[in-house]
Amino acid sequence: ALKDSDLVPDTPLQNKRNPLNVYFVKMAWAWTLWLLLPFMALSTYELARGTLLLGRARSALLVLRRLCALLVGTALWFLCTELFALVENITGHCALPALPGQPPRPFASKRECQQHGGVWNGFDISGHCFLLSYCAMMILEEVAVLEALSIEHSSRLRLVINALLVSLCSLAVIWVFMFLCTALYFHDFSQKLLGVLIGLSAWYGTYRFWYLKPFSPGLPLPNIPLSSKKHSYSR
Repeated sequence: ALKDSDLVPDTPLQNKRNPLNVYFVKMAWAWTLWLLLPFMALSTYELARGTLLLGRARSALLVLRRLCALLVGTALWFLCTELFALVENITGHCALPALPGQPPRPFASKRECQQHGGVWNGFDISGHCFLLSYCAMMILEEVAVLEALSIEHSSRLRLVINALLVSLCSLAVIWVFMFLCTALYFHDFSQKLLGVLIGLSAWYGTYRFWYLKPFSPGLPLPNIPLSSKKHSYSR
């Protein structure tokens, strides 16, 4: 990590127990999920009704289809974190001084090693780099619908969507900031690089490939170039 050089000053952010890490990064997917869920539901329904002129039933079905992107994201988060833990267990060993007169005790996992006061040394792919990059890209993809959303200035729905938009943008700023902190203070370069590549691959594989297919959650509405959109959120 860059923290080992003299170029990076010591700050409270290098402590894993700092508030941003404990209350935000550790629950990064939960924050992203619970803010995107209402935003995607409201914006998709409004676009389906107002721009695509669909009925209530078809609009509701379209909302359910788009919300499946959150299920896909949850599955990716779970599978990747499990994979990272598996890689660390396979490649690691426990550093624990042997007791006098006893041979070193082998440990099969990081958890077992730490329970006995040892330190597990393995290839720890950066879960933070993976998740923060994926969450930030997913937020950017979803809030792009505002280019096509037309809502009256005085409506209550506009106030709700504005609040969700500000929250999501603030969250994206936190994710980018904490990503930089992770790059500075934690993990080896190869572990961070691999985490980022997996996160960007998850985004590209979904939003730039799979979601273009008919049998998928689909892209955020309307799935047309920005230059062709007739409505604007600012109207």
